[in-house]
Amino acid sequence: MKKISILLFALITLASCTKEHSKNYLSLSGKLENNTDSIITISGQTGLIKNITIQKDGTFKDTLKVEEGTVYSLGTSKTKRAPIYLKNGFDITLRGDSEKFMTSFVFSGNGADNSNFIIAQVKESQNLGNPSLILELEETKFQNKLETIKKRYDSILNSYENIDSSLVATANQQTAQMMNYFSDTFAKNKTFAKGAPSPKFENYINYKGGKNSLDSFKGKFVYIDVWATWCGPCIQQIPFLKTLEKEYHEKNIVFISISTDEARRNGGSWESAENKWRKFVKERQLTGVQLWAAKDISFQKNYKISGIPRFILIDPKGNIVKANAPRPSEPRLKELFTSLGI
Repeated sequence: MKKISILLFALITLASCTKEHSKNYLSLSGKLENNTDSIITISGQTGLIKNITIQKDGTFKDTLKVEEGTVYSLGTSKTKRAPIYLKNGFDITLRGDSEKFMTSFVFSGNGADNSNFIIAQVKESQNLGNPSLILELEETKFQNKLETIKKRYDSILNSYENIDSSLVATANQQTAQMMNYFSDTFAKNKTFAKGAPSPKFENYINYKGGKNSLDSFKGKFVYIDVWATWCGPCIQQIPFLKTLEKEYHEKNIVFISISTDEARRNGGSWESAENKWRKFVKERQLTGVQLWAAKDISFQKNYKISGIPRFILIDPKGNIVKANAPRPSEPRLKELFTSLGI
């Protein structure tokens, strides 16, 4: 009887040591090497969820509760953020280096595969390269590249066994959307092949007075920037565009910026849209030819422009050189100019 009692006690003790983590909350611990911050923040779409104290040796440990199993944001400062998949019941340990934030992260424990998978996908996306260069490939090479990209993402997905079904569905959907984007954009670009006559714009309002049409600039290469005052990525390109315009001011090329500011974003008033554009041009001291499309969106439609900024290069005869030209910030734009003798 005594032996049985001892055995029973041992089994009970073992069971208590392997008790499942509570489903009502999750545990998050770990260590960040080379850390200089004192707080880890966990945030969701609705804002801050919890601050976790980081000890002087870089270790941290705490519990928290989330509303649903999904991707959250983990960070130690505004410039250091990384995705993490959290769900009540998880018990996750993180190891990483603050100086190599996110790229050095390795998760372990219950639920860790979800976050490791997300980090792997982010790294793959960073290694994807410039989408514009992929879209410029010859058709056979483009299709081969697309197939390679799909295989890489599928391989990452198959490398992790314990991923929540909702995350798998989202990942598959995102991969499909990316494949569709490349295929659709490649097909659209074929419509605007090099040497084809460019769609035209007519009677666009010039900031300096009067109106201009594309034909007004025949005899010169035309580099067009389709933008808007509300567009952050457009504004980021402005300093580079101004530098280019200054450098090539005496060359056989004209730099045209076409604003697509419209009434919908300005209280329904076209007058307000124009005033906002004029004020922006004046305050930012924009150079080159500054035009406003106003109500005429035929140029954007004809070029099938679905996102801005969009850059287009047209030759002196009015024919397309590149319907999706490199951005001003890209060194390959100047290489293209050089190849054209500009």
